Amino acid sequence: MNGWWTSGAGRGSSLNRWMGRVLLIACVTWLSGCAGKAAQSFTLEMDLPADFKVKTAANYSPGTGELCTLPRRRGQRPERKVFFTEYNSVATRVSYVLPLNETVEGCPLVLRSIEFDFYAKWGARHSDVGGDIAGISIRDRLEGDVAGMPESGVQKIHRQCRWYFRTVGPVHAITKILLCRPMDSVRQPQKKGAGGVVQRHQLPGKKLRMGLTVIDEELPAFDDRWIAVPGGWKRCRGQSFEDLAAFCAGNTTEFKPIKMPDGRICDVYPTCQ
Repeated sequence: MNGWWTSGAGRGSSLNRWMGRVLLIACVTWLSGCAGKAAQSFTLEMDLPADFKVKTAANYSPGTGELCTLPRRRGQRPERKVFFTEYNSVATRVSYVLPLNETVEGCPLVLRSIEFDFYAKWGARHSDVGGDIAGISIRDRLEGDVAGMPESGVQKIHRQCRWYFRTVGPVHAITKILLCRPMDSVRQPQKKGAGGVVQRHQLPGKKLRMGLTVIDEELPAFDDRWIAVPGGWKRCRGQSFEDLAAFCAGNTTEFKPIKMPDGRICDVYPTCQ
């Protein structure tokens, strides 16, 4: 065996060259792997209207084919990254760089989903706040006619928000509900509950942008409680002034006053006629 390693300069030189090539290939492969891992992240952007804030959570779990598991925990979880953006009086764009791969307690994880909790102010009081949720699923592959990453390197997901008004309590005070519906690529509403879906391998080094817009026109939160009139809406009387549900039920002549957020008692919302 010792003779095989030392028998002749020619064979030794060939062996050295072969070993050199193996080491070179190994080094290139290792460096490429490191470069690939370093690039396994993307930029998440959110376009928020004025007076909006959002809590964002990136959720990781074992990748496809991984046999490891993570223990159930309460409170903070290393497989869940949470970010907070506070209210701003003007429209803003915020961004985070999110890794697509993580290792927690020796278990290789991949990004599976992103959750958004949106909150928005509709008045000056501390309680004058509405909210809605949204989510993006990060998948190994896409099915159907789901659009992939465009050439611009920015994949956009749209949600269109609207305020819906209603009355609460014995004085029939105005309050509001925020609903944000998903939109398709040409800004047409999708089915309620539909969410964004993106493919994982298309994201490294690219941008994923969640855009919110708000429709100016408000609408009643429930059917058959309000009647449209010049200047806005009148609240149906129902069985009596004390009737909190107060369906119109075909009665378009009897109404009751409402209490505006600033304390005024009015007949028409929002113009307070």
